[in-house]
Amino acid sequence: MPATDLSLLIDAALEAGNIATRYSGPQAQRWDKPEGAGPVTEADLAVNAMLERELQAARPDYGWLSEETEDSPDRLTRNRVFVIDPIDGTRSFAEGSRTWAHSLAVTEQGEVTAAVIYLPMRDLLYAAAKEQGATLNGRPIYVSGRVQLSEAEILAAKPNLDPRHWLSEAVPEFRRVYRPSLAYRMALVAQGRFDGMLTLRPSWEWDIAAGDLILREAGGRCTDRLGHPLRFNNAHPRLNGVVAAGSEVHENLRSRLDPRGIGISA
Repeated sequence: MPATDLSLLIDAALEAGNIATRYSGPQAQRWDKPEGAGPVTEADLAVNAMLERELQAARPDYGWLSEETEDSPDRLTRNRVFVIDPIDGTRSFAEGSRTWAHSLAVTEQGEVTAAVIYLPMRDLLYAAAKEQGATLNGRPIYVSGRVQLSEAEILAAKPNLDPRHWLSEAVPEFRRVYRPSLAYRMALVAQGRFDGMLTLRPSWEWDIAAGDLILREAGGRCTDRLGHPLRFNNAHPRLNGVVAAGSEVHENLRSRLDPRGIGISA
């Protein structure tokens, strides 16, 4: 069912963009979630409400996992689950930036089978279905063919360069660049605009599920920081970081990471 799920996700993402863009950055009401969980705006909640209503009506037998919905163990009993971030990059949205995204995915028994990342302010719609390739605005995309890590541009936040993350505290040489939305970073690597991305802190499933499939369908490798394939719909929906790139750059990054560096914020 990946193909029909993808059509459903595309339609839902476009409608999410219509809703979110009615709000104007800093004018959208914003508040902080409890326990330092980050900001949320009225746009996040409006988009989430529409997605939950429409997607669950279309697929009532699918489970539901979203950043803006209280989690329920019911999803653990479902073979297929929606994994949703209504707005990835809420801080950027609230500041009036154009680099926030809607991130929508369907998983089946832990594997992503359909995915969309949509940036309405940039008119960029990345999409993929299992074994059908990845596209940007309907055209096929592929990861970079870069081989040498020293020549690579890697999307990463600055704390990822903490020497404690790396074997013998030797940070590999590459050019670090940054974009605020984690989903957008993954999409940019799938597009070949950048050679790889990494985030070494524990990562919420809704931030990375869509990007995982889009990257892999674009010919890249996407794993946790230890090189394990990403699996979704876990009881605690957080994964051990993300390393994503073409095969050569991915191996060069992953093999230099210190597996004992788990827990250092990055």
